[in-house]
Amino acid sequence: MDNEKLYEDMKPKEKFEVLWAESGLADRPGAENLWQQMVALGFFEKPASIKHHSNHPGGLCEHSVNVYHCLADYLARPRCREVYGLEYTDESIAIAALLHDVCKVGCYRQGTRNVKNETTGQWEKVPTFFFEDKLPYGHGEKSVYIISGFMRLTREEAMAIRWHMGFSGPEDARTVGQALRQYPLALALATADMEASSFLEKE
Repeated sequence: MDNEKLYEDMKPKEKFEVLWAESGLADRPGAENLWQQMVALGFFEKPASIKHHSNHPGGLCEHSVNVYHCLADYLARPRCREVYGLEYTDESIAIAALLHDVCKVGCYRQGTRNVKNETTGQWEKVPTFFFEDKLPYGHGEKSVYIISGFMRLTREEAMAIRWHMGFSGPEDARTVGQALRQYPLALALATADMEASSFLEKE
């Protein structure tokens, strides 16, 4: 970032826009159409979850930015570069991190639920989100499917996004392990995703 202090003071959507532009992601053919689709479907207003991490309006964007920084820091370690020989472009890092959960776009519907007021004892309506997946195509694979409708991914980017849940998903552990060994960006992204959701984001 040219001005780190200014960046730190930005809201998550502004940070997302900076990362999108400065990483080179914005220049990939089809990225502009993908961006417009994300805006139209409310990517920047939706939560990352209902009951877990970043479960508030704008949480999906916030989570994606957090994952970007965790992933960039993970890959910047001397061990990753010097021992493992991992070298990825800023564009690939941004694509993997910022778009790994694009599968959640369109899945959260705003509504209300009844909660008992502890002071008055009265039931009150409070805003909430409901999960409604109108395209039940999985999780990581759904993100790859959506992105691929707009722009081309490298195999490493696609595999990283597909397997970003690591061993937390429902797949056979042997299959997951094989994917993470063959595609190190997937292991790095899974680690960054877990770090962001476990340590940076409150339920």
